[in-house]
Amino acid sequence: MKTSVHSEILKHVILLSGAAIVILPFYLMISFSLKSPAEIQSISGGFFGAQEMMIDRKCVKRGFTEEKCSMLPVVYNFRAAFEEAPLLRYLLNGVIVTVSIFLIQILIALPCAYALAKLKFWGRDFVFGLVLFCLLIPVHAIALPLYLMLAKLGLTNTYAALVIPWTISVFGIFLMRQFFKTVPDDLINAARMDGMSEFNIVWQVMLPTAIPALLAFAIFSVVAHWNDYYWPRIVITGDKDLMTPPLGLRMFKSDMDGNEYGPMMAASLVIVTPLVVAFLLAQRRFIEGITLTGMK
Repeated sequence: MKTSVHSEILKHVILLSGAAIVILPFYLMISFSLKSPAEIQSISGGFFGAQEMMIDRKCVKRGFTEEKCSMLPVVYNFRAAFEEAPLLRYLLNGVIVTVSIFLIQILIALPCAYALAKLKFWGRDFVFGLVLFCLLIPVHAIALPLYLMLAKLGLTNTYAALVIPWTISVFGIFLMRQFFKTVPDDLINAARMDGMSEFNIVWQVMLPTAIPALLAFAIFSVVAHWNDYYWPRIVITGDKDLMTPPLGLRMFKSDMDGNEYGPMMAASLVIVTPLVVAFLLAQRRFIEGITLTGMK
């Protein structure tokens, strides 16, 4: 009995420790985005800070009076975040890139997954084995060949360079294949008897049934490419108008003083918020999709 109690206590300690490690960076990010530089440096003011009026010295240097440049720390941080860098442009680039990648991935993954799950052809198991093998290949291993190919085609510093390498998602094919295996064959046979082609079955029968799995895959895809710093850093070398949120945040940090943690944390919060909101809205469908695909 005592062993069981100790085991449960240990489990809770480990879970709470893990949760604290995950939550702490978000806690500091939100807290620093609300505080003045002095409070951040001295690690004082609690979570929200004192919220006492402060003077923006950069505003004063631009010729404005101290009265007009007096503001709350939270206003200063978020105002600086949007003024010091084209943050909205970075967010727009993130939306363009992630949505483009996801839509093309779906156009490719659904027919492939349907063929692997419901069509019988020679070498099907071998092809599925190749899909599983490709899941084991790290992105960094193929980064150099991809970059050389795009450079030869003159596509670096373009949206195409950010999108094309990720249009085929073997994980998406695998995930959707696992879901399609759960769809009854009678549904597909009925569609065939009604005269529907295999192509029409994919988009008119399988697609509507796969919405939960698609939402689950959307979370994985959007989060991965929204947060990607490695690949944009390689293919976007000079054009700031094409920078994605993580890369833009890096340039934002470089352009500002090293101690301007408040505006940097405010910019980070703006970049992270869309993902958090999207996940909270799709949380129920996300869990449902993962369950239906058989992933545990």
